[in-house]
Amino acid sequence: VQLQASGGGLVQAGGSLRLSCTASGRTFSTYGMAWFRQAPGKERVFVTGITLSGGTTYFADSVKGRFAISRDNAKNTVYLQMNNLKPEDTAVYYCAASTRVYIGSNRREYDYWGQGTQVTVSS
Repeated sequence: VQLQASGGGLVQAGGSLRLSCTASGRTFSTYGMAWFRQAPGKERVFVTGITLSGGTTYFADSVKGRFAISRDNAKNTVYLQMNNLKPEDTAVYYCAASTRVYIGSNRREYDYWGQGTQVTVSS
């Protein structure tokens, strides 16, 4: 599967952005999906994940209450709604797909990666 992320940009602190990640192929509903981010000079870290049907979501503590993840299996798309953005949210955001039944925060659990989209939050 190929993943294409979009929606990044420059926003002021307190603002909002919505990222999208569209997958190719007809098996999108069989993948657990997640968003990771990588700030300059730092490792890529888990942000949020969503199960195959969208029934369960997971969040890193740093984004709980501010970010939301959702998916539309009919459109082969997963979304990341980011509200109340902070300068420390600045990073390249990557979507990822996992063929595992249960998904988690470990990068190694994900089989496919998008190309990343830059999010910059100014103070």
